[in-house]
Amino acid sequence: MDNSTETLFFLQGLNETMSTKHAYFAVTLLAYLFTILVNLTLIVTIILEKTLQDPMFIFLCSLCVNGIFGACTLYPKILVDLLSDFSVTSYAACLSQMLAVYTYVICEVNTLAVMAYDRYIAICKPLNYHSIITPQKVMKLVLITWLLSACESAFAMGLVARLPLCGFSIEKIYCTVWAVVKLSCADVDTIINNIYGTAFSVFHFLQIILILISYVNIVKASMRSQEDRNKFMQTCLPHLISLTNFTVAVLFDLMYARYGSSTRLQALSNFMSLEYLVIPPILNPLIYGLKMNQIRRRIFRICNQKTDVLK
Repeated sequence: MDNSTETLFFLQGLNETMSTKHAYFAVTLLAYLFTILVNLTLIVTIILEKTLQDPMFIFLCSLCVNGIFGACTLYPKILVDLLSDFSVTSYAACLSQMLAVYTYVICEVNTLAVMAYDRYIAICKPLNYHSIITPQKVMKLVLITWLLSACESAFAMGLVARLPLCGFSIEKIYCTVWAVVKLSCADVDTIINNIYGTAFSVFHFLQIILILISYVNIVKASMRSQEDRNKFMQTCLPHLISLTNFTVAVLFDLMYARYGSSTRLQALSNFMSLEYLVIPPILNPLIYGLKMNQIRRRIFRICNQKTDVLK
């Protein structure tokens, strides 16, 4: 059949929550607002504090902007579905959500890779740091990170949009590429989609491997002095926590989408498919804000100033 804006997909992921949808709605709304709050707090703090204009904080600011973007691609649709009797979405809305979700995922990986590169230069080549990580290079890296993410996602959506569909039921809470590809007609050749998906997965998996290799070198360099060890604990440990959490969730969802059963472990599948969209945007600003002294002191100072004004 021809794909058009009149085509409706039925999302099956929330079927089990309908009896308690109001409680789920309240929790989801609170999580959404909290995600926006903690990320905005870190972004505003970095922008207002002149001492936080180093490349590391600019990359962190980009990570938080992506966290807000990721939250806005997911939460509004779920909140609407929790207030509705049926979870439905149009074909155009489904493609738009997939484009946004995949842009967020790719941008998260690319930003974490750039942050690892920044920490590698800062700790392993400290004398050359300011000559290598210049303000111009920082802006180029941030711009390339977002543009590359958007282009990768747009190309993937183009491959999906060309497929005629013979199904309308998506076993997910939100639209995903593999779920829609599985709905394509049996006589349609999806080899190009499979090749791109494999190349996409391998490229970013190698990206994560390079990040881990860089951290092996960072750990070795951190053993040189107590100052380097402190720098590693404050700036690199939060990054490793973010990377590990995000990578495990994405890999599970990717492998389950390709090889998992559509009927078994559905609750676990739904949880893991939400984990990398829900947890990182909350976890990242919290662990960086609590672990990095410069940010923590500035946030406490702002809070104390507001308290004094109220008094």
